[in-house]
Amino acid sequence: MSFTNEYLQRVYADVVKKNLNEPEFLQAVRKVLESLQPVAERRPELEKNGVFERIVEPERTIIFRVPWVDDSGKIQVNRGFRVQFNSAIGPYKGGLRLHPSVNLSIIKFLGFEQIFKNSLTGLPIGGGKGGSDFDPKGKSEAEIMRFCQSFMTELQRHIGPDTDVPAGDIGVGGREIGYLYGQYKRIRNEFTGVLTGKGLSFGGSLARTEATGFGLCYFTKEMLAAAGKTFEGKRVVVSGSGNVAIYANQKATQLGGKVVAMSDSNGYIVDENGIDFQVIQVIKEQKRDRIKTYLNFVPTARYVEGSTGIWTVPCDIALPCATQNELDKAGAEALVKSGCYAVAEGANMPSTPEALEVFQASGVLFGPAKAANAGGVATSALEMCQNSQRLSWTFEEVDAKLHDIMVNIYHNAANAAKEYGMAGNLVAGANIAGFLKVADAMLWQGIAY
Repeated sequence: MSFTNEYLQRVYADVVKKNLNEPEFLQAVRKVLESLQPVAERRPELEKNGVFERIVEPERTIIFRVPWVDDSGKIQVNRGFRVQFNSAIGPYKGGLRLHPSVNLSIIKFLGFEQIFKNSLTGLPIGGGKGGSDFDPKGKSEAEIMRFCQSFMTELQRHIGPDTDVPAGDIGVGGREIGYLYGQYKRIRNEFTGVLTGKGLSFGGSLARTEATGFGLCYFTKEMLAAAGKTFEGKRVVVSGSGNVAIYANQKATQLGGKVVAMSDSNGYIVDENGIDFQVIQVIKEQKRDRIKTYLNFVPTARYVEGSTGIWTVPCDIALPCATQNELDKAGAEALVKSGCYAVAEGANMPSTPEALEVFQASGVLFGPAKAANAGGVATSALEMCQNSQRLSWTFEEVDAKLHDIMVNIYHNAANAAKEYGMAGNLVAGANIAGFLKVADAMLWQGIAY
């Protein structure tokens, strides 16, 4: 898709001018604005009120220094970020990412996508994102704790249960959330739902750990059902081996699929008998080891160096769950050639624009990240609800609510695409459905937002 609407083309040109060195952010903005062109044509009041110009500019961008002391007594300095992108429909909500690749462009792209993802859940949460270029890999528990405490010492000034509620993302699991929450509580003298993804003993929600992976499969199941297909008996490839990938494997298997390949940043494994998600859990969550050690548990599996080759493994359904832009044109062509007919994104923007073009040209069913992986933030919002009410719901209650939310997201995206003349295009449908709710709220609240 390209720009046919001159107004949105000008909006995008202005975004480029202001954010020249932010390729991930520009990629995300372009994809959204291109798909919103029919909305701009039908809703001239959005242009009149500058809604498009406002929605591509964060309400607040916070960049800060994070000094901490390593185990040898040396002072280390990282950079911290929190981009509070849009609060039109609720407090900012979005994860914290700890990874050496983190920079302002990546945090802005993630925060921008979060606006529409959060809107799609139907829950009252705005969009934001944060993180640091700190790398938890190879660090001791004490070093991670000291970093998290330093990071939260500054972040606590800018967040709150009714202002901004961060969660975990890449590099931030239950351990890191615990350290962050402890420091927030120490400084603020408050026990509030300011973070989600907390441990069950201090306000966490059952099913939160599984939520993104489970939700991805619930969305995919609904997308497949609309095309008269199911997971039953199908070969599934899941990239990544973190939280999302592990529980996508579990749920895809429960739905009758067979996950034959998974990966990490070093390489990928293939198990024709179906990868045991519990073994991956042990390797990644307990031992914090590389995925190649799966062969120590299952000698009949094979390991291949280099993660990009995972898309050459024949499959019916592909679930990219690793990181942004991991699935390029060559990977997409390999999937189509092998007969893959459905792709749903578990990571944030894992498919490049060129890969998306291949899928759309080939008629592949495609679930975009902001719709397909919204289960994590949806369950985070359910955790916020439980914290506000001082309640704890059962796993089954949370899972049932998650399932209903993901089914509704699919149908809202599909219906929006059809209404605006792009039936079957869930990328456009998700952008449109997510945008309209936020845009209407912005119109009602005046130009301050």
